[in-house]
Amino acid sequence: MAGIKDVAQSAGVSVATVSRALSGNGKVSAATRAKVQRAAEELGYVVSFNASSLASGRSRNIGVVVPTVGRWYFSTVLEGITNGLIEAGYDLTLYNTGGQDQHRRSVFGDLLLRKRLDAVITLTLKLQPHEVDQLASVGKPVVAIGGLIPAIDTIRVDDFNIASMATEHLIALGHSKIAYLGGSEEFEVDFKLASARQDGYEYALDQANLPVHPEWLLSADFTIQGGYQKVRNVMSAPRRQPTAVVCASDEMAFGAILAARDLGLDVPGDLSVIGIDGHELGELFGLTTIAQDARGQGAAAVRKVLQLLGERDVDPDPTRSFFPTEFVARTSTAAPRT
Repeated sequence: MAGIKDVAQSAGVSVATVSRALSGNGKVSAATRAKVQRAAEELGYVVSFNASSLASGRSRNIGVVVPTVGRWYFSTVLEGITNGLIEAGYDLTLYNTGGQDQHRRSVFGDLLLRKRLDAVITLTLKLQPHEVDQLASVGKPVVAIGGLIPAIDTIRVDDFNIASMATEHLIALGHSKIAYLGGSEEFEVDFKLASARQDGYEYALDQANLPVHPEWLLSADFTIQGGYQKVRNVMSAPRRQPTAVVCASDEMAFGAILAARDLGLDVPGDLSVIGIDGHELGELFGLTTIAQDARGQGAAAVRKVLQLLGERDVDPDPTRSFFPTEFVARTSTAAPRT
């Protein structure tokens, strides 16, 4: 069986370089790491996990804390995290709190403190001061994905401006009767995403001297079904109807499009629909959206973790500004019919 010296000889580097390249303990250029990994694969050399952990003081394991894995955004971010960790040679331990306070207390008060992790990534969880202190007590790097958390490196998008941009797009097309489909109170627990996006919508209307109609401020659960029911209700009402709707998620926008079609309405002729997310099904629905690259957010969090662990540099640093988004124009929005 090949040993570490065989790998070093094959790759043309020192044994120490092989150790750093395969263990992640220390800086090695990407080209050298790839050369060493290729040599190891060709020789069938496998790093002893126990020996590597003892030598480096690392577990090669990153903890990821999420409120759920059952929704598109969370599962897509998690895919980006998983891909990044696999490429870096790290394991992942997933902690799904399920939105339950008891589970969250167990995760932050016990499981993350057992020192079996090299770092922690949290997803859309607004860490409380005592939770930050608990993580700091074990000296492990923490990267958050979601809203701003003091003293924590965070990957986040500008929810206010995203919704404002979506609304401005509809106004520029000539719409003045614009509804908003946001999230219900359960989505206000941590970073108040739903209200931040609604604030952006209302700001854009105010800047255009357009009124906010309370009956057009809709809330659902960020699902296709929730969006469908809310938009069907408002578009089938006998009173005045909107000609466009800003949806706080692509999935709710899909529901809005399906509801309009079931009522015999044309999209975008009778109702323009714009979403926020960048969901893979957006192209199928012809949905105009603001794409926030959920998978890319997960990958960026991994790059930041690796930087904090001293394994690689990150330039530019994704936590120093808002994560970039992209306006994607498709066929679900157009000028209103006169």
